[in-house]
Amino acid sequence: MGLLAALAVLPLCITPALASDRSGKEVVDTVCAACHLSGKDGAPKIDDRAAWSQRASKGLDKLTQNAITGVRNMPAHGGQAALSDVEMSRAVGYMVSAGHSADTNKVYSSSKSRSGDQVVQERCQECHATGKNGAPKLGDMNDWKPRLKNGVDPLIKSAINGHNSMPARGGLANLSDAEMKAAVEFMVSKTGGHVGTK
Repeated sequence: MGLLAALAVLPLCITPALASDRSGKEVVDTVCAACHLSGKDGAPKIDDRAAWSQRASKGLDKLTQNAITGVRNMPAHGGQAALSDVEMSRAVGYMVSAGHSADTNKVYSSSKSRSGDQVVQERCQECHATGKNGAPKLGDMNDWKPRLKNGVDPLIKSAINGHNSMPARGGLANLSDAEMKAAVEFMVSKTGGHVGTK
């Protein structure tokens, strides 16, 4: 009886961490179906097992990377920069398996990730170097301190999803979650602040 009670409580402990992540089916139904239902612009149709098998033969990591960074007519993150890499992985798994795969919680990690410094130089410094539109300035602890009161994780989430005048992923949709995390941690480290999570 104690084991059953423990198993009943376990999902309650896990659910809050995953509550914002949509299932593969939800992502496919709300985002991917716009092109993959009809095969628009050469997109493989959701129910075309042969087309998905051919693409999956190169590996699910490659398919997921293409979904995150964009390929041919498909925009990065399916045109929805606020979708997490986990959500993109789930959508790919759902389409490849014709709706039979279980949702993954594995975070996608590219072997070709840009460093935090590279992302900041490529994109973030455009606003963070000068404090444009209220962005906290690079190296200015007074700007970052109020934002760090809840730790770095909320800052990473805001960087991925967008916040106030900052667009999702800083307007560069092909950045992975890991790259966004590295960029935020790099900027925080320049303030002398602690990079760990709360």
